[in-house]
Amino acid sequence: MTDLVIGSGPAGVAVAAALLARGRRVLMIDGGKVLEPQGLARQEAVAATPPDELTAADRATWQAPQYAGTPGQVRRYGSDFAMEPVQATFAGAGGVALRASRAIGGLSNLWGAAVLPYRQQDMAGWPITAGDLAPHYRAVAALMPICGPTDDLSPLFPAFAAPDHPALAASPQGGELLRRLASHRDALARVGCFAGAARVAVRPACHHCGLCLHGCPWNHIFSARTALARFAGSVLFEHRPGVVATAFREDPEGVVVHLAGGTAIRATRLFIAAGVLETARILLASHPGNPELILLDSQQAFLPMLHRWRAPARPDQPPHTTLPQLFVEIDDRTISPFTVHGQIYSWNEYYQRDLMASYGRKLPGTTPLWRALSRRLMVAQLFLHSDHSARIALRLSGDGRLTASATPGTDAGPVMQKAMARMAAAMGRGGMLALRIASRIGAAGASFHTGGTVPMAASPGNGQSDRLGRPKGLSRVHLADASTFPGIPATTITFSAMANAHRIGTLAPD
Repeated sequence: MTDLVIGSGPAGVAVAAALLARGRRVLMIDGGKVLEPQGLARQEAVAATPPDELTAADRATWQAPQYAGTPGQVRRYGSDFAMEPVQATFAGAGGVALRASRAIGGLSNLWGAAVLPYRQQDMAGWPITAGDLAPHYRAVAALMPICGPTDDLSPLFPAFAAPDHPALAASPQGGELLRRLASHRDALARVGCFAGAARVAVRPACHHCGLCLHGCPWNHIFSARTALARFAGSVLFEHRPGVVATAFREDPEGVVVHLAGGTAIRATRLFIAAGVLETARILLASHPGNPELILLDSQQAFLPMLHRWRAPARPDQPPHTTLPQLFVEIDDRTISPFTVHGQIYSWNEYYQRDLMASYGRKLPGTTPLWRALSRRLMVAQLFLHSDHSARIALRLSGDGRLTASATPGTDAGPVMQKAMARMAAAMGRGGMLALRIASRIGAAGASFHTGGTVPMAASPGNGQSDRLGRPKGLSRVHLADASTFPGIPATTITFSAMANAHRIGTLAPD
């Protein structure tokens, strides 16, 4: 018999890797969406050009389709293949910004590549520890490249130390800000702020072309698709794209998974790693007696800042990346008992376009001023623990889609305001002027750091799962994505979702 994995995103490939390492036979199914031939041809044409020979016209042509997307859709390569439109997932979204994916590789086709492990203090109430995840962080690091040095952040995250992973070279603005903050590390530490280079899942061969947010032409940013390519030569692995699961049923001999179109697959064990929305849809369809699932969110906000110093080089010209440049962690119980995570971004085309749209068009003749000002703009993206954030109720509609309604976190606003004030003060020491009046707090689900619909518990009750992600009453069905997290820490989610999936695949019974 075969183990069935639903989903080929980061959690799916991580659980599959663990199963294959045990000699288990694995069948993986997913929605099968890929970049369209026209987009692939464009990508191959750009990738065939040496990065230093890309002209301004080449870059503008590559970027132009990105700006034609529907609001709320995150594009890469000028395509919407990696993210389902809102109406495909929801019969009613209720202001929820989260989206599903049915692409090969899932949402890793368009993520920001930021990776951090979880801290034990942010896992209160979990039936597993950060130490339990530690060996699986190391295993996952063998699946994807991680650039990140040993620095002031390392002591905060002992579950994964990577002294042999060099940092990705910072942008001119990012490098200068990091240098300035390092000269104030003691003063920052006294107020619970710790800064270091961003840890990103990017190959060290990165060309620093600055096209990151439009889709790396050379595929240097990790996608779960690249991990799938490693499995292709194994006789134990089979991938069937374009197969959508609708529901499952467990019996004494295994699990039967029903598919769109009316067919079914029987498996020894089922590992659902379809992403929290698709996993919720399958669960609700399989257990109609449980009509609602509650999805936990990590609230996000954006804090724009201007640097008062002159950058050592033009920030809008290569070499540079547009991925996060720095991580800043706030560890102060007067703000939150949990870590507040910050990601600092330097110049990119989206920020410049937003500035021009918001101000330049309203003040004719000021375009050169705003364009120059945009070259001093940096943005801090802040995340809160789910205990402060919204709850999203998910139900199954009559047509098989989800309905969602969000209940705001009772203290999300005050906690975020305190966090932004602390971040603004910390960045001030680096020569930054925080524009708190222009800050933006995201809608529920906008961070894509969500999960916890069937949280793990030491002694699971109704609506909970055990340490191996098995919902109460089931023995052969494992939820292998963030759906089982008892809480959503503020730090990045993908690395920990992959580590936990690998742990489940390693420990699942034969």
